[in-house]
Amino acid sequence: MQISRRSILQLVGAVSLTSAFSGLALADDAGPNSPFAQRSVGSPEAKVKAIEYFSLTCTHCAHFATVTMPQVKPKLIDTGKLQIIYKDFPLDQVALMAAQVARSLPADQYYPFIEALFASQDDWAFTPGINYTESIYKYAALAGMPRADYNAALANNKLQQFILDGQQEAEKMHNVSSTPSFIINGTLYPGALEYPDFAALVTKAAAA
Repeated sequence: MQISRRSILQLVGAVSLTSAFSGLALADDAGPNSPFAQRSVGSPEAKVKAIEYFSLTCTHCAHFATVTMPQVKPKLIDTGKLQIIYKDFPLDQVALMAAQVARSLPADQYYPFIEALFASQDDWAFTPGINYTESIYKYAALAGMPRADYNAALANNKLQQFILDGQQEAEKMHNVSSTPSFIINGTLYPGALEYPDFAALVTKAAAA
């Protein structure tokens, strides 16, 4: 799949983002743009919260992102019913690299970036003989990330360990063993759910 024009416009935006990146890749403060801060979409006041454990190289995660989320976002997230909190569960080194880059973007660019990566997964992750560092950078550059910050994101060992520690915690504490997996108001649901099934779980959680 190729990156869509809409995703490119979301990533690039109306103005240059270069100034927004200063030091983000190595920042470890508690601010919202810290790569260690929560990444989510939807209102923090939403009654239903779904934690999504995902890998950027997971084809099932891409299916959820490209088929189910286009219905989830306008019907459940934008209406204030649901907040999705993203947790990295990288299945391979390429997914780990992409996760480090995604988390090193300004927080408001995180969701458009992973949306674009999922929509173009075949291009940057599965092309035979591809240079993964360069293929991911192509999308980071569209998001306005300077090459120096991109290199810093990949070299950020603290961020890499943070992601891997979160994955290990998910396995031990929440029994997550596959992607995507959702914890909706405390209950684990594995698999790339189609919209009717996902919406039914949100409705059930809201009524509890």
